[in-house]
Amino acid sequence: MNEPDLSLGAEFAASTRQDWLKVVDAALKGAPFEKLTAKTQDGLTIEPLYHRAADACPLGARPPGTPWALMQRVEHPDPVAANSQARHDLENGANGLSLVFAGAVGAYSYGLDPSRATLARALDGIVLDAGIRIELDLGARPMETAQGLAALVRSLKLEPGTTDIRFALDPLGAIATSGATATAWADLAPLFASTVADLLGQGFNGPFAAADGRPVHAAGGSQAQELAFALSAAVSYLRTLETHGVDLETASRMVAFRLAADADQFLTIAKFRAVRKLWARVMEACGLPPQRAVVSAETAWRMLTRRDPWVNLLRATMAVFAAGLGGADNITVLPFTAALGLPDQFARRLARNTQLILLEESNLAKVADAGAGAGAVENLTNELCRAAWSLFQEIEAAGGTATALARGLVQEKVATVRAAQEEAVARRNAPLTGTSEFPDIKEVPVAVLDVAPVAAPALAGAVTMPPLARIRFAEPFERLRDASDRRLAETGERPKVFLANLGRLSDFTARATFAKNFFEAGGIEAVTNEGFADRAEMIAAFKRSGAPLACLCSSDDVFGREAIDAASALREAGAQHLYLAGRPKDLESYTAVGIETFIYFGCDALATLQAVHRQVPAPPSS
Repeated sequence: MNEPDLSLGAEFAASTRQDWLKVVDAALKGAPFEKLTAKTQDGLTIEPLYHRAADACPLGARPPGTPWALMQRVEHPDPVAANSQARHDLENGANGLSLVFAGAVGAYSYGLDPSRATLARALDGIVLDAGIRIELDLGARPMETAQGLAALVRSLKLEPGTTDIRFALDPLGAIATSGATATAWADLAPLFASTVADLLGQGFNGPFAAADGRPVHAAGGSQAQELAFALSAAVSYLRTLETHGVDLETASRMVAFRLAADADQFLTIAKFRAVRKLWARVMEACGLPPQRAVVSAETAWRMLTRRDPWVNLLRATMAVFAAGLGGADNITVLPFTAALGLPDQFARRLARNTQLILLEESNLAKVADAGAGAGAVENLTNELCRAAWSLFQEIEAAGGTATALARGLVQEKVATVRAAQEEAVARRNAPLTGTSEFPDIKEVPVAVLDVAPVAAPALAGAVTMPPLARIRFAEPFERLRDASDRRLAETGERPKVFLANLGRLSDFTARATFAKNFFEAGGIEAVTNEGFADRAEMIAAFKRSGAPLACLCSSDDVFGREAIDAASALREAGAQHLYLAGRPKDLESYTAVGIETFIYFGCDALATLQAVHRQVPAPPSS
């Protein structure tokens, strides 16, 4: 007797790709299929539908059940306070520390002094051979700082091989971020190589160098640009070590990667998978057996916002989720208030617990490569590999990382992508929740520690070049909100715009809501209402509002009947500037009665809001 097929899909015929495309075509009603596709910053096409891919776990994914290391930043400039924070983190779930030094690639206005005394005090009482991972984010005097930590280990009578220290020497990343170096790479390379060889000779396990993609990502670069820069830096370090006497196979184990993880889930997963495949390709080209790439992740600086910073918790959660599934070996979360100042214990706890929940409750580390076989993930991984390899070859053809930076090649490519992304943010095609979309103009400030920022050490640059200056995409909107706050503090009122809602509630609600979000994203308080019985009531409400500006909100049909008359009445009542929420076809008839600006999805919101502030100037910054 045959056993019945009890699988859930047994009663359904298998569907082919063509079957799905027929359904899609019917839904599109003649619109082109390309309407459902999207483009990444690198111009890669993201399809709406993919085939199942062959399961092919990229080389070096974490073994099943192996969790990533949960790292916490140690960046308080007071080493006593830094030590207290570090010990608290280790006692409450963290198993690694990222020591951030002033002026480092990942130092965001704070950081430790690189002296041996500071190191000793910051790590006082922390048992370095108890399985705690230490990763350095080096600033000024990186070789000296690395040797200082090595000396501390020796002074504690510890065997270097029993510690888990990633010294993360990255002179090329430091040069890219600062745009200056007191010593040219050709002269710095021997010191780098001798430091690595010395640490290796002392018995430390390494890796000792970090090929860091964060400078590119924080400057607004694309995923492929970040991968290409990191890969080129890794190859530069590999060549340098081999040139100075370290055999190639040993040298390949001395280099690790560090990448940014942002809230774009699938691209982040693909990026962390791609770096392992790219490193395996380099190993193949070097005639070496494939080796596992060691990859660290830090949540992205450029995605953080100062306004409604609570949304940063969601961004960080998505970033950790993606980096974890992508195979990161250790992950550091920037606390949700990092853009506002030095995070307090509450913000650090949330950063720590973001990872703990994903590890201990969601069990994300139980599967070696959760994206394996998924058509979208495999396709993005492979496409990123191809795009990054092409850029890597271009950097290599220019003479390698140092030469490409000196010529401005990397900076120019990053600037092009950054400009496109900044325009998308300005037009709200890349919305920033809580900042450019759904702003809370009356939000309550969030606390940070009362600690003054630390100035980055000045570099007497013998060699200078354009830096890969870090940005946050929210900054232009934040500056407008800051100007609004200053005006409120000094005058008791924010800049205002009156929403002239025409017709019934169902006519104007959608566009009135859009207009309110639009203006308040720039700190312009929108005075709204539930509509008016007649024109006289609208004009009376406008005069009571005290707003010098007005915006008409309603449907296109109502605009056709009432907008011209309403605009004329508002002008006569003293409105200095008229806006209309929408994009009607017959613009001339509206502009003829003084409607000067039209706001709609895809318009340059940032430029419009900046113009509002010029029309209603805010007090100067103190």
